[in-house]
Amino acid sequence: MNTATTAITTDHFVTSIGGMTCSACAARVEKSLGRATGIQSATVNFATEKADVLFDPTVTDVNAISSVVIKAGFTVADERFSFAIGGMTCSACATRVEKVLRKLPGVLEANVNIALERADVTAISGQLDRSTLRTAVEKAGYEARFGAAERDSADAQHQAKEQAQLRRESIALLFSAVLTLPLVGQMIAMIAGLNFHLEPWVELALATPVQFLIGARFYRSAYKALQARAGNMDVLVAMGTSTAYAYSLYLFITLGNAARGQLYFEASAVIITLVLLGKFMEARAKRGTTAAIRQLMDLRPETAHVERDGKELELSVVDVANGDLVVIRPGERIPVDGEVAEGRSEVDESLITGESLPVDKQIGDAVTGGAINGTGLIKVIATAVGEDSTLSGSSVWSKTPRRARRRFRDW
Repeated sequence: MNTATTAITTDHFVTSIGGMTCSACAARVEKSLGRATGIQSATVNFATEKADVLFDPTVTDVNAISSVVIKAGFTVADERFSFAIGGMTCSACATRVEKVLRKLPGVLEANVNIALERADVTAISGQLDRSTLRTAVEKAGYEARFGAAERDSADAQHQAKEQAQLRRESIALLFSAVLTLPLVGQMIAMIAGLNFHLEPWVELALATPVQFLIGARFYRSAYKALQARAGNMDVLVAMGTSTAYAYSLYLFITLGNAARGQLYFEASAVIITLVLLGKFMEARAKRGTTAAIRQLMDLRPETAHVERDGKELELSVVDVANGDLVVIRPGERIPVDGEVAEGRSEVDESLITGESLPVDKQIGDAVTGGAINGTGLIKVIATAVGEDSTLSGSSVWSKTPRRARRRFRDW
């Protein structure tokens, strides 16, 4: 009896999720992804704000998966590429390049300017790299030219965006604290035994901006969560503070000045201010972590010496493929993860592993991209490049055992 075996095709998708405020949000995204057609498994981590999805590419794709996340009330991180295109002679050429770029998996938008001879591509974060874009453009009969300026510009934009977000958080926290301080003052006076109360209309004037202007973010997030039939921390904050505010407003309308000392406006304002303080501290900590990771990524060199067809070529790191033979001279940084194929040397991995002494490397030993080669010339077979390398944050997470990732997320 012959047994027919059906091969199951599986693809891997890791992306950043925006808009999550607590572990309940991560669970909601994970639940939504788990119900979607074609998705075999999904793990969402709140700490790293990433979703790790295994799916069947014959049934769904990364764009459809991103739509599931967006319908759940969150956002999928995107990244932008700007690069020069050579060989275009008319607007028809630009249209042709646009069509080629828009057909690439994960591309959200692609625009080609014939006058500037430049392409601007927006894609789902982690789904495209410069090598893929260059190959697509070259197959269309044109030339894609990337430079360090493009990368530096993207990094500068990202850092500026982070700085602006942190500045907005600090301003909102400052205004909230200033408006809440008089309300807290009367609470302290009551604890000290002093008969001091603000006028009801003063409490209302102080608490209203905190509740509905500064606290608007909680209402927006709560609305999205309820739309997805789920709950999160923002739902609790919105419900609790709204109840205290609404009850105090009712007393003020019905009793007027007689409601003095019976209002709870300070409770709603203090809760919002404290939650904002927590989010501001979280944003600062996350920004510091991101800066440390960015410095680690800067360890990887921009170019690599690769032997192909008996010739040594100097290529951009993004153009190095798995299996390429990379030549690393004394004192150079290792551009990719790989295995020593020829030569012997000692490698300084202190900035990656924390090991203070150089480690001896010989044929068959593994080396890590970003480490510094010592006094010997070695040739390395590339085994992990680009997003698969050790210095890539997404790959470190994706290679963690699934059970360990789930435990870390729950923690």
